Amino acid sequence: MQQTLTTFERHLINRFQGGVAFAERPFHQMAKALDTEEEKVLESVQRLLDTGWLSRFGPLYNAERLGGSLVLAAMSVSDADFDDVAEKVNALEAVAHNYRRDHWLNMWFVLATDSAESMRESIRQIEIETCLQVYAFPKEQEFYLGLWFEMGDDGSLNTRSIPAVNSTESIALDDLDRRIIAETQQGLPLTHDPCETVAERIGCWPSEVVTRMDRMLQSGIIRRMGLVPNHYRLGFKGNGMTVWNIPDDQLQEAGERIGAMDFVSHCYSRPRHLPDWPYNLFAMVHGRDRSDVLEKVAELSHQLREYNQGHEVLFSSAVLKKTGMRLAI
Repeated sequence: MQQTLTTFERHLINRFQGGVAFAERPFHQMAKALDTEEEKVLESVQRLLDTGWLSRFGPLYNAERLGGSLVLAAMSVSDADFDDVAEKVNALEAVAHNYRRDHWLNMWFVLATDSAESMRESIRQIEIETCLQVYAFPKEQEFYLGLWFEMGDDGSLNTRSIPAVNSTESIALDDLDRRIIAETQQGLPLTHDPCETVAERIGCWPSEVVTRMDRMLQSGIIRRMGLVPNHYRLGFKGNGMTVWNIPDDQLQEAGERIGAMDFVSHCYSRPRHLPDWPYNLFAMVHGRDRSDVLEKVAELSHQLREYNQGHEVLFSSAVLKKTGMRLAI
């Protein structure tokens, strides 16, 4: 397996994490931007996917804008039962991500379903099969989502924010839109003309795929389109979920302030679960290692000194499951 990245591969990942257009030949556009050949870009993306440097290539859909339901959930699992419970949770198709974290709530997973009712049923199923309480943390407000991982030729690692698409445009999705989404939500095919390949699979003109996906991007149904790096492989091995107890009347200002930090990839308000869980603001912080994350958390704490009534950092110690969201469209 390839262990290191070439200079070209680093530049490719740095450049196209969220800025690929829905052209009929996107790899040609990427090659033109990097002053190289289309075949080299296509082969490089395939190799980076095969060796785990990239998780996928394609659109990132907004589940809520599609009418689906997305919930972060957690459980407290004994060490003796942990593997068995993880197997049961991971077997559920609705579970996209699952992490072990160093906390009394030690199993954290993301559920993605096509409706609020199916979400409730999925949570009930987990509680019945595991005989454990599920703490559900649905997103109440999104302050920021997105992070650009950059690698220097000198081995340096940096992060910066991805500009958000702030669109409130509401568009009605028809059957063809939904077939396009179903075909592409796990990524675009790695062919010279991915939109033509999608069109052949679902039975429409390639121009329809390009036009409709671009419209979904402009409306916010697609958050962004591009390469999705595996930040663990890139060297960002620190992964700390920070949680904060913020007075409700100051939550908006605190969330906007913390979401603006260039090392925060996710920032949401979520419900408390009193008396067990007093925290209502969640922010994910990435760094080289735990000490790097803790330095950044200290900076967050300084930024939130006017609001902070307590916080914790939950480090992930194992990735139990990590797949793309699969919504029934």
